[in-house]
Amino acid sequence: MKQVLYTILTVVLFQACTFFQAEEDRKPVARVYDKYLYEDELSSRIPKNVSAQDSTVLARSIIKNWIEKQLLVYKAETNLPEEKKNVDQKLQEYRYDLLIYAYQSELLEQKLDTIISDKEIEAYYTANQDNFQLKDYIVKVRYVKLEENAPKVDKVRKWMVSKQADDRTKLEDYCYQFASNFYLDDNSWLYLDDLLKEVPLEVYNKEQLLRSSKLIEYSDSTNIYLVKIADYKLKDGLSPLSLERENIKAILMNKRKKEFINKMKQDIFDEALRKNNFETFEN
Repeated sequence: MKQVLYTILTVVLFQACTFFQAEEDRKPVARVYDKYLYEDELSSRIPKNVSAQDSTVLARSIIKNWIEKQLLVYKAETNLPEEKKNVDQKLQEYRYDLLIYAYQSELLEQKLDTIISDKEIEAYYTANQDNFQLKDYIVKVRYVKLEENAPKVDKVRKWMVSKQADDRTKLEDYCYQFASNFYLDDNSWLYLDDLLKEVPLEVYNKEQLLRSSKLIEYSDSTNIYLVKIADYKLKDGLSPLSLERENIKAILMNKRKKEFINKMKQDIFDEALRKNNFETFEN
């Protein structure tokens, strides 16, 4: 028995001596109190394909950051009360949360149906119209920004108010050649304030502007702005479905994710209960 203990002790002492010898052989590059940063640790953090000059700069930055971190850790350890220094439980909880999040994300990616049908979107919109009140004015509009010396401005004015498909094609061709900026999709809704960011109209009464059925023209020292409002909706009215479609799709997808996660949790609990994989104990 004594021989066995002697052998074990010899092995332990040998390993300890080897460890300390290895530590002594390592070359330190920085020290903070009793903590050391060694050359091999530093070199492992520097990419091998960088130049010598870049490597030197990076090494200095790593050393500086290491020193700052160690100083902060030392201050924290020497000044915080014991209950606040105990981070093991928090780290464990954080690890659990990361694992659960990764598992749920993997399940969602593999099994969640991500297709939201138009029928679902329309049903949600109809059932929740009180949640879709406009917070600002919206318009369907055409606008064109031209330099003051642009050609054929009279024809552009005509094409802007025309409902003929041929005139629309001519207007598009012209804009691609000569316009500084333009927007011709008068089937889609825009917020009026977004339009006013592009067209610097002097607007004192937004509702009066919206009700104008004529071509609106505004000029400054260098540009001509032409605006034709095709339709509008007033602030506090019902926001159209086309404007809310993506928002509703995101709401429904988030709801579907929550339902999926809740069902997954319940299924795991029920399976564990059937298999007697957990139990609680009365005090």
